[in-house]
Amino acid sequence: MKKNLSKYGNSFAVLIDKPILELLNITPTTELKISTDGNRIIIEPIRAESEIGKVSSNQNTQKSFEKITQQYKDALDRLSKN
Repeated sequence: MKKNLSKYGNSFAVLIDKPILELLNITPTTELKISTDGNRIIIEPIRAESEIGKVSSNQNTQKSFEKITQQYKDALDRLSKN
């Protein structure tokens, strides 16, 4: 996805599409950490300790995610090392 900067007062802004915000569970009140690695701008939500690993506010969805991740933990670990 390509984006251009938009003028916002004396600054510039990047608009983030709603599907991406929903996927990352980012709301207008979510604090964001903005950093760089020297080549890229990195924007990530700051999560409370209790929200780390949480993919959904829907309890059934969250439980399904946890069950699947536990069931396929070994395979996911192997994939993450490649």
